Amino acid sequence: MCRCEYRWLTLVSPEQPDGVELSLEPDVHPAAKAFKTAIKADGIAYTSFQVNDLEAEYQRLLALGVVFTQAPMLAGNVKIAVLEDGCGNLIQLMQPLPESS
Repeated sequence: MCRCEYRWLTLVSPEQPDGVELSLEPDVHPAAKAFKTAIKADGIAYTSFQVNDLEAEYQRLLALGVVFTQAPMLAGNVKIAVLEDGCGNLIQLMQPLPESS
């Protein structure tokens, strides 16, 4: 029997269970806290996820109590929003915009 001090979690999309897998691991390395603090203080998202409809996802997550540090906004040829993940990270949601003719 494994008596692991730390555990990790992996996530997949229900629409593509054999697709991309996201691994969430503990941040126990001594450099992790300093890195997380510095990157968040500078307002930099730790990672970014593409969504099909940013407004709908923003409203859905707001209704679930998710805290956003940046409401949806245009940023060039994408629309972005930034949320706090509850673990000290900023996460960006991004929706590519159609190219104008």
